[in-house]
Amino acid sequence: MTRPEVPGEFLEGYTRILADVCVTGRRLTRDELESLRAQGKRAAEAGHELRTLVRRHLAEARAFSPALAAAGVERVLAAVEQAIDAFAEGHERAQRLAMRQEEADRREFIDDLLYGRSDLGRLAERAERYGLLFSRAHAVAVAEGRQPVDDTHPATRRVETALLGRFGERRILLTTKDGRLVCVAPGDQDDVLAFFAKHAYAATDGGRVAIGRPHSGAGGVVHSYEEALHALELADRLDLQEPVLRAAELLVYPVLTRDRQAMADLVRDTLGPLRGARGGARPLLDTLTAYFDAGCTAAEAARRLGLSIRAFTYRLERIHKLTGADPADPVHRYTLQTAVIGARLLGWPEADV
Repeated sequence: MTRPEVPGEFLEGYTRILADVCVTGRRLTRDELESLRAQGKRAAEAGHELRTLVRRHLAEARAFSPALAAAGVERVLAAVEQAIDAFAEGHERAQRLAMRQEEADRREFIDDLLYGRSDLGRLAERAERYGLLFSRAHAVAVAEGRQPVDDTHPATRRVETALLGRFGERRILLTTKDGRLVCVAPGDQDDVLAFFAKHAYAATDGGRVAIGRPHSGAGGVVHSYEEALHALELADRLDLQEPVLRAAELLVYPVLTRDRQAMADLVRDTLGPLRGARGGARPLLDTLTAYFDAGCTAAEAARRLGLSIRAFTYRLERIHKLTGADPADPVHRYTLQTAVIGARLLGWPEADV
C-alpha cells in the first residue's frame, strides 16, 4: 500500500505511543494527547488536509500492525482511535482559528473598502486577494430587506450560491454591511448586477435593490456604494415602488435638493396655499402626487386614490384655485411637479420647511 505524502514530523512518536499503549492496555496520557493535538495544529498550519493526514496515520498503524497483533484487535483499534481523535482535534482547532482570522481580515477589508479608509495602494493590494482589480471601474448594488441580514443569513447563502452557479469565479465580491446585501462587480458587467438584483429581491422576500453607477479606482467603489445607499433613501422618502433602482436614473433628485433653501422656498410659495384647504394640504398633495405618477392621466390617478373621476377633477380644480397653478397647463405643471417632488423630499407638510 502506498502511503500518502505527509512529512514524518507530523507523525513523530505516533507508533511508539501505539506500541506502549497496546502493550500496557493504558489510555493515552494527557501529555501524549497534547503532543498529538500540537502535531495536528502544525499540520493544519502547513496546509495539509485532514483526510490525507488520517489516511497516513491509518497506513502507519497498518504497517506496524504485526508488532501490535499480540495486544488484540480491540486494544489496537482503541489506541488508534484515541490518537487520531486527538490529532484531528488539534487540526480542527487550527482550521477554526484560521477561518475566524480570515473572516476578521475580510470584514476589515470590506469596512475599509466601503468607507474609503486605509491607504489606497495597500487597499488595492488587498483587493486583488478578493478578486477586485482597481485598474477597472466597478459598480455596487445594495439590497435591503424587511429584516437585516449578515454573512450567515440564509438569504446571503442563497444569493451567493446563485451567483457562483451562474458566473463561477468572475471577479465578484458579495458581502453584507449594516444589515444589507452588497455586491461589487466590474462596471461593464451589468448582467451580474441585474442577476444579483433579481435573486436578492427574491431572497429578501420582496426587498428593494439599488445599483450605483460605475466608477474607477478604490474611491469609485465607495462612490458607487454611496450612490446606491442614497437611492434607497430616496425610495423611502419618495415612496418609490420600483423593486430595482438605478442611481443613474435618479440623478435629477440630488440636483433638485442641492440648494435646499431654494427648494424649500418653492414648496412654500407654490404649495403653501394648500394648507388652507378643508382637511389640510395632505389630501390635495396626494392628489397631485397620484396625478403626476399616473402620467397626468386623471382616470388612472383617480383609480389609484379610489376616487370617482368627478371627485378627482374637483380636487384638481381646488388646487388650481388655491395655488393659481393649473395642473393641466404644461408650464404650471412643471412648477407644480417640481414642488411636489420637493415636498416629498423635505417631508412637507408634516415638517415645516
